[in-house]
Amino acid sequence: MTERAAFSGAATLWRGGWYRFARALPSPNFGARPAHAQVDSIIIHSISLPPGHYGGDAVQRLFMNCLDWEAHPWFAQIRGLEVSAHFYIRRDGQLWQFVDTDARAWHAGKSSWRGCENCNDTSIGIELEGLEGDRFEAMQYETLASLCAAIAQRHPIASIAGHEHVAPGRKHDPGPGFDWPGLRAALGWPASAFPERTG
Repeated sequence: MTERAAFSGAATLWRGGWYRFARALPSPNFGARPAHAQVDSIIIHSISLPPGHYGGDAVQRLFMNCLDWEAHPWFAQIRGLEVSAHFYIRRDGQLWQFVDTDARAWHAGKSSWRGCENCNDTSIGIELEGLEGDRFEAMQYETLASLCAAIAQRHPIASIAGHEHVAPGRKHDPGPGFDWPGLRAALGWPASAFPERTG
């Protein structure tokens, strides 16, 4: 593929840093990336609010700073939390985007990956609706693979990891229920782009 063709293909998928096949809901929780930061990694997370409850709009509300903290007793544990991810994939494969990929979302926290500290600076965060250790749906993997391929057309992605890999001991998502070999096969990326010991 020529450089011009690759640019043209990416242009049809993106409007600036917004993916045209995602439902856009711009979050206030973002910031500028450091000067000269290269977006070269994707970090996979899992989330459900409250944990193990699927459907509803609690995740969207969390990323928009409008979650009703009184709606469920568990929410008291995260009261006042301000976080975001670039993307969120529902159990049915529906895709939402909250932050421009050129901007820094607040998803990884204290983290390190392959010699790089503060992974938020150089990564794109994708949340899957799910529970760490549980399995994910086929439609989620289909959307995830397409999204990762599209991101790699716009940014020089060199690796993909889970939150558990960039913040070991502190985070455990997406967990053992995530199908890393399946994602690797779907993307066709080299094994070196993925964490070790993912099956």
